Amino acid sequence: MNMPPLTRFKRFDVRPLFKRGEEPLPAILQRVRSLAAGEGLILVAPFLPSPLIELLGSQGFEAKVERGEAGSWIVYFWQDAE
Repeated sequence: MNMPPLTRFKRFDVRPLFKRGEEPLPAILQRVRSLAAGEGLILVAPFLPSPLIELLGSQGFEAKVERGEAGSWIVYFWQDAE
């Protein structure tokens, strides 16, 4: 599990989408599909997105989870560049 350097990650905070009542999955998947080789996505969510972790895991993505501030969760997604 070789995580790329953090400088190669793009950050996406989905908490504002949830506040507006929007479904963030299409925007998340669009960002994941646009990642170049060796890039990753940092997702900031108001809860642990277990279904998303499973979905992207089935598509070959690794995930690392951290607790964020104020009850948020930070999930790093990337694909091994092998």
